[in-house]
Amino acid sequence: MTQAANTSDTIILYGAPWCPDCKQSKKFLSEHRVAFEFVDVDDNPEALDIVRELQNGGQSIPTIVFPSGEVLIEPSDEEIATTLGLGLKANAKYYDLMIIGGGPAGLTAAIYASREGIESIVIDGGGLGGQAGVTERLDNYPGFPEGIGGGELADRFIAQARKYGVELLSGVNVKSVRKVNNEVELELSNGQLIEGHAAIIATGSTYKRLGVPGESELIGAGIHFCSTCDGPFYKGSERLVVIGGGNSATEESLFLTQFANEIVILQFGDLLTASSLLVEKVMSHPKIKVLTGVQVSEFVGDKRLREVVYVDRANGETKKLEANGAFIFIGLSPNVDFLSDDIEKDKFGFVIADPIWQTSSPGIFVAGDVRSGSTKQLAGAVGEGATALLNVRRYLEAHHEVAHKLTE
Repeated sequence: MTQAANTSDTIILYGAPWCPDCKQSKKFLSEHRVAFEFVDVDDNPEALDIVRELQNGGQSIPTIVFPSGEVLIEPSDEEIATTLGLGLKANAKYYDLMIIGGGPAGLTAAIYASREGIESIVIDGGGLGGQAGVTERLDNYPGFPEGIGGGELADRFIAQARKYGVELLSGVNVKSVRKVNNEVELELSNGQLIEGHAAIIATGSTYKRLGVPGESELIGAGIHFCSTCDGPFYKGSERLVVIGGGNSATEESLFLTQFANEIVILQFGDLLTASSLLVEKVMSHPKIKVLTGVQVSEFVGDKRLREVVYVDRANGETKKLEANGAFIFIGLSPNVDFLSDDIEKDKFGFVIADPIWQTSSPGIFVAGDVRSGSTKQLAGAVGEGATALLNVRRYLEAHHEVAHKLTE
């Protein structure tokens, strides 16, 4: 958080219509009846200059300036709530089921829970909808032959959950999960302790970082992890670099061709690991160049990224590549920082589950991207949410007398 002058009594949100995170921040402020002014940096060059000044050359959005002078850059809902002093609390102290994570898996589980008469709550520290909500377009989700925007699909998940009366608590993180006697207790970042008969962990995953010199300093100033969010900033640029060789890297490379004259893919392995269809599209695209068997060792720049330094793994030769921006897609890390060692995880940190998707701690289940062995696909996450809930239902019938009669 930084400080800036704001002569207005109103919160100013600098963003753009194409930015999913901006839409989420606008939605969060609107849902909590907080007045704000939205300034489109695409239509207002002076506004973009202000954003760059606030970020010492960076241009990440949303950038939110409060009347107090406090500035939040790409904030989570919880950061906004904390700055506003919002008292976001769960409505009750006890639930049949507590769902941690408001992405497709968590929301699907909640919808099924409501229809089964299971009293539940969904808790998410970020924006409801998960990664689907920040995906530009989904062409492989069943039922939408023409494709659908990720944000629109996420909004439909959320609307359906609300239709069934699901309690949705966003902007609040779970700090810890533990068993107390035969119940599950959650400690929330707002200071609340809530208990339930069972819990589902559906916290998903986030993109990994390289951890090389210059990366942290240049995030938002040339280094990005979301082409949908930041790609339009580079319209007309000479060269963008994409790091990675899987489905995400190749899909995002194809998306970025509409903005830059050249896209260079840097892949650590000797081959691209994406699906054969994506590899074919990338290799045949006139704007995309693929370099395999290379390892990025440094990002160079002052206030903006200038060069990507990489090593040819075959001969050890170090090379430099001028670039206007770099987008990193090297895999996913599970969102499990709040989980203790009592919950068993695989060597990559993903949560291990038994055949009924229960974790090593009875009464605590897992679904979606955070589960070890999951497909990391949207349709899979939806299916896992439903399956996890049905397994929870059986667990509750066998181990607890719940307040609401479960339907047959």
